[in-house]
Amino acid sequence: MSYLEIRGVNKRFGGLQALDDVNLSVEAGTIHAIIGPNGAGKSTLLNTFVGKLTPDSGTVTFDGQSLLGIKPHEINQVGVARVFQTPEIFSELSVLDNVIIPCLAKRDGSFKLNGLSFLSRQTDIREKAEQMLIDVNMQDKRHMTASSLSRGDKRRLEMAMCLSQDPKLLLLDEPTAGMARADTNNTIDLLAEIQEKRKITKVVIEHDMHVVFSLAQKISVLAQGHVIVEDKPENIKGHPKVKEAYLGGTH
Repeated sequence: MSYLEIRGVNKRFGGLQALDDVNLSVEAGTIHAIIGPNGAGKSTLLNTFVGKLTPDSGTVTFDGQSLLGIKPHEINQVGVARVFQTPEIFSELSVLDNVIIPCLAKRDGSFKLNGLSFLSRQTDIREKAEQMLIDVNMQDKRHMTASSLSRGDKRRLEMAMCLSQDPKLLLLDEPTAGMARADTNNTIDLLAEIQEKRKITKVVIEHDMHVVFSLAQKISVLAQGHVIVEDKPENIKGHPKVKEAYLGGTH
């Protein structure tokens, strides 16, 4: 069995069949991309991984454990972290404090935000947060307010926050959305560096084909709610079913 396994997943919204008998396998330690035209069902599928949606039928298992029934705030407890289209950060806090928060949550389960200043002086927590910032090349900006960062640096900060939870699976929902090309390329380099250092299994939903073909070892193509092709990147390029899905014909 694959590390992340989706079998026979269906989801209907009224008269719309958003997911239609979806089958998808993600191998451990790989970067697996999910692509498809608008309305193909990519976000709906991702939301079944993190407890935001429950399929009408089918199974979603990760590392041998079912993800069905797990609440969104519980996914980190089973080793899953998510990067959102818009970076989820604490804008009013410093870069370092943003990383300290998930470090504390990982260790203690819960804490009060008004105790952050005291808790952040604990050596083990601060050292781990500092290391996460080094891993994403943000150590020189650790005392900056998060709201002052560029879009690309906010993404790097969110990545550090996710990595501090020691995830086994990282879900990235359009990680380069709204970025300039330079920031996009920097994000590609960052994800490649993280993959080399940690081999965290990653599932990437992305519209930018430059990102997809630069990173993914395997690609699943969705169209009208089902997987039409799942293969290595070199076999996806020019595939007639992919051309038909995006262009409406096999031009």
